[in-house]
Amino acid sequence: MPETPEVGPPVVTPLRVVIGICLVAPFVAMLWVGSYAKTDPTFIGIPFFYWYQMLWVLISTALTMIAYKLWQHDQRSRRDAQGGAAK
Repeated sequence: MPETPEVGPPVVTPLRVVIGICLVAPFVAMLWVGSYAKTDPTFIGIPFFYWYQMLWVLISTALTMIAYKLWQHDQRSRRDAQGGAAK
């Protein structure tokens, strides 16, 4: 019978909190419509309402990439810690 690794309860670490913040921030920014439902200031003739949302597309991409890289780092650290404890 093959051995299955023990799966413990989820662990909340500061790194995972940062990952969560990176993933939640765009939702909060976009759901809080009152903060950007205006026309001024304009940027190259584009009302604030539109360029703010387009800016968040870029910010969301960057935050998702950061969260992914941090998740990879977290998983690598956990795997190394489990491998080191088993030896």
